[in-house]
Amino acid sequence: MKYDFDKNINRKNTFAIKLDLSKDRGKPEDAIPLWVADMDFPTAPCVLKALEKRVTHGIFGYSRPDKRYYDAIKKWFIKRHDFKIKDEWIINTPGVVFAIASAIKAFTKEGDGVLIQKPVYYPFFNIIKRLGRKVVNNPLVLKDGLYHIDFQDFEKKIVAEKVKIFILCSPHNPGGRVWTKEELLRLEEILLKHHVFLVSDEIHSDIVFQNNKHTIWTSLSEKAAQNSITCLSPSKTFNLAGLQFSNIIIPNPKIRAAFKIECDKTGYDEPNLMGITAATAAYENGEEWFEQAKAYIWENIQFAKNFLEKNCPKIKALVPQGTYLLWLDFSSFTELSDKEISDRILNKAKVWLDEGKIFGAEGKKFQRINCATQRSKLKKALQRICEAFKD
Repeated sequence: MKYDFDKNINRKNTFAIKLDLSKDRGKPEDAIPLWVADMDFPTAPCVLKALEKRVTHGIFGYSRPDKRYYDAIKKWFIKRHDFKIKDEWIINTPGVVFAIASAIKAFTKEGDGVLIQKPVYYPFFNIIKRLGRKVVNNPLVLKDGLYHIDFQDFEKKIVAEKVKIFILCSPHNPGGRVWTKEELLRLEEILLKHHVFLVSDEIHSDIVFQNNKHTIWTSLSEKAAQNSITCLSPSKTFNLAGLQFSNIIIPNPKIRAAFKIECDKTGYDEPNLMGITAATAAYENGEEWFEQAKAYIWENIQFAKNFLEKNCPKIKALVPQGTYLLWLDFSSFTELSDKEISDRILNKAKVWLDEGKIFGAEGKKFQRINCATQRSKLKKALQRICEAFKD
């Protein structure tokens, strides 16, 4: 492997919420932090080189993406996803969550129903509630280690709750499902039938393993493209979350204009210069680094699964089809409450994970662990967890 992903990097005192906010959040300062979804690897060398060049230039004024950027992102998505993007479809935002909030404000009013599928990335329902909209849940069904969509319940909830927007998590976080094209087409049919608008969070779209294939929602059909926005970002792919730069794909000009107006109301205008710089370099020259990082992460996932099967088989790992997040099932510990499981992990094992319950009640007795880290750190965390549950 050309790049060294085993090298431990000290992230303390670097403003990293993963480590530096442990005390403020009431967590043990010596806990191994594998909760928040960012990588513990330095980003691609081509990105570092581009950022260093920009810093040396020394002027950090108002900036906008140029032709070079648009060419880079279009080339990336046509090659990796067979998805053709037009320049005018792209609106840049500080992040995907910002975009989702803007879409909810633009296309619904207070009291309207917004559909999600729990267990799911918790900012979805937090935003819906804070904006005064109604959270409507179509719970995913766990079967044979994979989450599935209950399409009958999906349509029933849309009709009964007068749903206006559906937020799709694709690939799914925390469950790791990569939805098939057939599943997406069935969703599209129901959404169009009932005139429901779709917001697709595809921030993990590049991180897909084995023979699984991610389908960009906008590429599904012309009707799908005209009734949706698709949220993309280099942040997960290249570990650039702190640079606050995402690409929101909106082919429909009327929807794009309405979305842009809502973004403008926040006062946000020019995107982060460093975000533009990093994303351009990443999409132009970062593919080799990404492929090796993805391979290392997949090996980590396999390592974690095998380690648990050997040392603590009561903890079941749901192997993800996509994302670098491993969903751990502790439901075999019937004698322990959800709170007791979390307490053992945090205070006895001294490992900081995301508790499953924050993703919805469907996440009870689950924990989410981030595998985008050094294998030695992952091994140490798993050893501690197994030790904490050995009795």
